[in-house]
Amino acid sequence: MTTAGELRSGKGHKDENFPVASWIIHPRHRALILAFYNFVRTGDDIADHPTLPAQEKLDRLDLLEAELLGKGDTQPEAVTLRRAFERGMSPKHAQDLLAAFRLDVTKLRYENWDDLIHYCSLSAMPVGRFMLDVHGEDRSTWAASDAICAALQINNHLQDCGKDYRSLDRVYLPQDALAASGATVEMLGEARATPALLKCLQGLARRNETLLQEGRSLVGDIRDTRFALEVRVIEAFADRIVNLLKARDPLSENVHLSKGQMAAVALSAMAGGLFQRITGQSPRPASSGRVI
Repeated sequence: MTTAGELRSGKGHKDENFPVASWIIHPRHRALILAFYNFVRTGDDIADHPTLPAQEKLDRLDLLEAELLGKGDTQPEAVTLRRAFERGMSPKHAQDLLAAFRLDVTKLRYENWDDLIHYCSLSAMPVGRFMLDVHGEDRSTWAASDAICAALQINNHLQDCGKDYRSLDRVYLPQDALAASGATVEMLGEARATPALLKCLQGLARRNETLLQEGRSLVGDIRDTRFALEVRVIEAFADRIVNLLKARDPLSENVHLSKGQMAAVALSAMAGGLFQRITGQSPRPASSGRVI
């Protein structure tokens, strides 16, 4: 059997919609964060593999978990993370993400918003909790982090809704939201969203914007300044993307930020975050309706 790493899609931490162990983060944390990322990316790529049979995907995810817990040394990503965790961290956050990847294999539809949020509690929230634990932050920050991480995940679902349906027959859009708008799953296979589907997608984007607002306290509650700035950058990316999703059709229009746009947003967010950190005042926000 090939190693799990040989099934990787080729996507790396520099290709994500958000920074992963960027230069903002203190160097002492980067090795652990990258080990966690590589393990998670490997599991995600297994679940999303276009040709692997479902049972083989599940078997490979089980093997990753077994080796993460010390039962074998054949999967480099699991072994590296296990050794990185020897500083005293629990593997639970990584195990929760593996549970989400198993759902990706076995669960192709989500009934309602609560069903989707439950998925996010496994697929996204553990990432934020892991980062907070790495930085020694208080667990009272988890609720705000959970909201931001869920919103990031749902942004991604909305951005990639057509690709997920066409490639994997996977639909994260809540079935009741589709029905309420008069839309159907099959509309995701079209080159352009119908008015009914666009109504559903933009309604979900507005609901996701509210979720982002629920996490606004996080930056101010984080003690580590460098990590707080990283979170502020992530929030700024998410804000721009949700604005794109409120105004554009993800089936036919660009709803991603270019590298140049990401750099500009990051610099602005860091400057605003430093201003707030130093003065205790929030900088004047840019127009929330702006679409770039």
